[in-house]
Amino acid sequence: MSCTEDVKFNNPAFQTLKNNVFWRAQTYKAYFGANGSIIIEGSLGYEKIILQAASSTEQTFALGVNDDSKASYENALPAEMASFSTGTNIGNGQITITDYDADNNTISGTFKFTAVNNDDTDAGNDKINFTEGVFYKVPIEGNDIVLHN
Repeated sequence: MSCTEDVKFNNPAFQTLKNNVFWRAQTYKAYFGANGSIIIEGSLGYEKIILQAASSTEQTFALGVNDDSKASYENALPAEMASFSTGTNIGNGQITITDYDADNNTISGTFKFTAVNNDDTDAGNDKINFTEGVFYKVPIEGNDIVLHN
C-alpha cells in the first residue's frame, strides 16, 4: 500500500488556502493579456483571485518585483469590500506555470502570494495570504481563433 498525499485532479480546478482556510473557485478562466502575459482568474461568489504571469512559458515568476507578474484578490460584496494586490516592491510570492497545453488551450500551475490591502485606511486588514494554490487545466479563452480566407 502506498501512503501519498499527492492531489490528483480529473477536471479543471482552481483552489488555494486563503489565510489557511480552503478556497475553491466555482468559475475560472485564462486569457492572454498585453505583451504576451497570461492572466488566470478564479471566482467564488463575490471573491476573485487574478494571477498574471509575464508569459505562458513553463517557469516560476516572482511576485512583488514588478508589474509584469502580479497577483490580486478582490471581494466585491458591499459589506466586505476589499482589494489586495502585489506589484513593484509590494507583497511577495510566486506563480509557477507547470504546463501550457497549446493543443488543448489549457494552462496549469501553482501559486502562493501575500498581497497588500489597496486601502491603507483598513488598519486591521493590511494583508492577505494565499498558500498551496493550484490551477489545473484552466481553459484559455480567445486562443483558438482561426482565420479563414
